[in-house]
Amino acid sequence: MAARPVPASARLPAPGRQLLRPARQRVWASLASSLDASPLAGLEWTGQWSDVLRRTGVPKGVTPEAAVRTLQQAVQVLGELLDPERTDARGRGELAASATGSAHGLDDGSWLARLVQRGIALAHGTDLPGDAAGRRALWRLVSVTPDEVSSTVLTYGLRPHGEDWRARSLRERADHRAETHLTSRDLLDARLHLPAGTTVHICENPRVVEAAAEAGCSHPLICTSGSAATVVLTLLDVLAAADCHFAYHGDFDWPGIALANRIVRRYGTRPWRMGADDYEHLATRNQAGGIPQLPLAGQPISAIWDAGLAPAMTALGVALHEEATFDLLVDDLSGAP
Repeated sequence: MAARPVPASARLPAPGRQLLRPARQRVWASLASSLDASPLAGLEWTGQWSDVLRRTGVPKGVTPEAAVRTLQQAVQVLGELLDPERTDARGRGELAASATGSAHGLDDGSWLARLVQRGIALAHGTDLPGDAAGRRALWRLVSVTPDEVSSTVLTYGLRPHGEDWRARSLRERADHRAETHLTSRDLLDARLHLPAGTTVHICENPRVVEAAAEAGCSHPLICTSGSAATVVLTLLDVLAAADCHFAYHGDFDWPGIALANRIVRRYGTRPWRMGADDYEHLATRNQAGGIPQLPLAGQPISAIWDAGLAPAMTALGVALHEEATFDLLVDDLSGAP
């Protein structure tokens, strides 16, 4: 029987196989020295932080030199943010630039951001958040303002009660049949008190909002613009807390069903022309009108609101985007609120 090949790492001489251990020791010794020399020295949570970092280790592909530098930056940032005498608020990009030279050094997903977020959570005795909204809230605990303006949610026809400028502005735009893009910053202190029991329609495609505005529709409408971003869910959370109800329409393809499942499950949303009968009617209408058929691709996903929808879609094998339903959706939105 042929001998098995010996892995390259095992063929190295003994000193070569030990290179990783001194490198790791150097990284964690540097972290200990940085903590000892910082305003964080002696704080109870820093021991927990250091222990967690040792257990999770250095991410794959990060060199020992880069690891030492990043850990030093994390200590620097945490020392600044958790200074009890600090009173100023800072933007995350500004903070990142001062610590790393790049305004993107603390962007979500970076190792440095994860290190700092874990330290903030431990220092405040809270759990490390698992979503973008939670991470933004964590930054705000230490008076760091994330980017609250670049991501928006597209809305139409929102008419909240109240005489604050936001409520008046939304009502005025609704009166003029104008859509509105709301940012996360708009929603921080928003008081969007629509009449209790208001049904807010939700669509996936911005073209539905445009069509509704052109037709002067009367129903309020929110667009997810594809997969619902955090700012979309934040607005829906605000409205749900104000006792609004939702009706959802999206694309008849598997990603569209997955998104609809998410919204329906989270808010108990009523499907809006999203049943098997609706799908079959639209598919037949398109075929009769000579519209080219878009093949349905991917793995089937069951719709939690209609057990017959996935089998109907699988049987016909046709994907239908919201454009195929514009006339029906606009008719619904034009009815009495």
